[in-house]
Amino acid sequence: MKTLYLDCFAGIAGDMLVGALLGLLPDPERFRTEMRKLTRLSEDDYELVIEKGTKNGIAGINFDVKTHEHHPHRGLHEIEEIVSGSLLSDRVRRESLRAFAQLAEAEAQVHGTTPDRIHFHEVGAIDSIIDIVGTFVLVELLCWPRVLCSPINVGSGTVACAHGVLPVPAPATALLLRGLPVYAQGAPMERTTPTGALLARSLASAFCGLPAGQITASSYGLGNRDTEDMPNVLRVLMLEAGQEDKGLVREPLTLLECNIDDMNPQDFEPVSERLFGAGALDVWTEPIFMKKGRPAVRFCCLAAPEKAQALTLMMLKETTSQGVRNIAVDRARLNFRIDRLSTSLGELHVKTALLGETPLRRTPEYEDLKRLSAEHGLPMAEVRRRVAHDL
Repeated sequence: MKTLYLDCFAGIAGDMLVGALLGLLPDPERFRTEMRKLTRLSEDDYELVIEKGTKNGIAGINFDVKTHEHHPHRGLHEIEEIVSGSLLSDRVRRESLRAFAQLAEAEAQVHGTTPDRIHFHEVGAIDSIIDIVGTFVLVELLCWPRVLCSPINVGSGTVACAHGVLPVPAPATALLLRGLPVYAQGAPMERTTPTGALLARSLASAFCGLPAGQITASSYGLGNRDTEDMPNVLRVLMLEAGQEDKGLVREPLTLLECNIDDMNPQDFEPVSERLFGAGALDVWTEPIFMKKGRPAVRFCCLAAPEKAQALTLMMLKETTSQGVRNIAVDRARLNFRIDRLSTSLGELHVKTALLGETPLRRTPEYEDLKRLSAEHGLPMAEVRRRVAHDL
């Protein structure tokens, strides 16, 4: 599996991300060809500039959109018409529309109105539309790798925008980054723009440190600010699983756990159900002994990093624990598919574990086995035997 890692040590902006991704392509002209499929935008109104350059001695790609547009304000409906009316692939159109809808929701919250009444300012201009749509075009040209992102440096100080001078991060940026790991480092400046925050949130399946793997390519997208303390660049890395990981799905996850010795054991079940309902990937208990030989339970929850904070609060509220440990883990798992198959007892779902494309084992879904047992009045062991024979 290929992994695209966005290293936002100096922040992220739309033009920086496009530039960085262009550096991973063997032929940037493929990008120009794809962008011409935005047929609702006249090529006479803009020019794509792709140049090599340096920032603080770091070589990278500078991407810019030269435009003669004087009234960049557009509403969500106008942008949807531009994207929907293009000749781009279905997935690029779908992901772009989803991103703009998310941006409209954030802007609507900032202004206390509804998404359909929002008129984008800077983000409604041609250059920002191309930054957003172009990013999804480039990810498609890279064959839709898994995307992970580092914690995001948002910067500090103030930024001048359509609403005046505001503290960093700007209001829409702060909403788009809600729940994500951020920090401020370096000289005061806006290091993460609304477009950058939107694209990081839209693309990344997790926010974490650099995952395990072999780096196969790297590239830098150059920003338009010059600072002495930190280069205004975005680094992207392409990684592949090592030979021993071929066919495995690797996921950066968070393990939440606490030790409990004063809670009714029956109360773990409803807490577990609520954790699963809130997005936990797995929940379990382990018997342990604490000081002075007291029997206790280690209560564990496995989750995606972006859900860890909410699940931690739930564990603290609904158990007797006074604290929860938060541990970063890396999970390697098999892929799988679920098929609906026919047997002599009826239809049921079967999960097939896959190492790459190779099936390793098949497991009938328990709830279907339970249903067939009740329908035919047969013991579960007999149902399993017959289903195994038929499969």
